[in-house]
Amino acid sequence: MAINGQYNVGQYIVPFVCLLIIAMDLTAGILGIQAEIAQNKVENLRVWILECRDPSYQAFKLGFAAAVLLAFAHAIANLFGGCHIVLSKPELDRATSNKQFAMASLILSWITLIIGFGMLIAGVMANSSSRKSCGVSNHRYLSIGGIACIIHGLFAVSYYISATAVEKEEKKLNPHGPTMMNHPPGPMMIPPGPMHAPSAPV
Repeated sequence: MAINGQYNVGQYIVPFVCLLIIAMDLTAGILGIQAEIAQNKVENLRVWILECRDPSYQAFKLGFAAAVLLAFAHAIANLFGGCHIVLSKPELDRATSNKQFAMASLILSWITLIIGFGMLIAGVMANSSSRKSCGVSNHRYLSIGGIACIIHGLFAVSYYISATAVEKEEKKLNPHGPTMMNHPPGPMMIPPGPMHAPSAPV
C-alpha cells in the first residue's frame, strides 16, 4: 500500500507544478501590465522624445511584485525539472527528442527571463524616485516585461514536462542504477596474502 500511495501522490506532482508555474507567470504578466496602466495615470509632460513624469508608487509595487513572481517561477521550473544540459554538438545529436526539446525550452526560458526581468526592473527603477524625473520617453518597459512573463510561463512549463520525460527515459534505460558488474575488481577485492599453488597429492 505504501508503494501505491507514493505512486498516487507522485502522479499529481507534475500537473501541480505546471499549474503553479503558469499561475505565477500569468499573475506576474498581469501585474506588469497593471503597473504600466498605473504609471500612465500620473501626470507627465512630453516634448518629442523627452518626457517628464511623476513617479508612481503603485507602478513601483506592482512591477516589483511581478519581477519577484517571475524569478520564483523560473526557480521552481529549474528546481523540479533538474539540470539537463547538452555540452557538445555530438552529445546533442545523440540525445533523444525529449532531451533536445528540454534543452531548447531551457534556453528560451532563460532568454525570456532575462528580457522580462530586465524590463520590469527598468520600469521599477523609473518609478522608484520620489521626485519628477525627465529623460527619454518610457518605452513601455512594464508592459513588455509583463508579456515576457506570460511567454516565459509557456517555455518554463515545456521545459519541466520534457525534463520529467527525460528522467523517466533514463530510469527505464537503467532501472537498477549503476552496478559493479561491468567494472573490474579494485585492489580491495583481491584477497590479501600471497597466492599459493595447490600442492601435489602424496
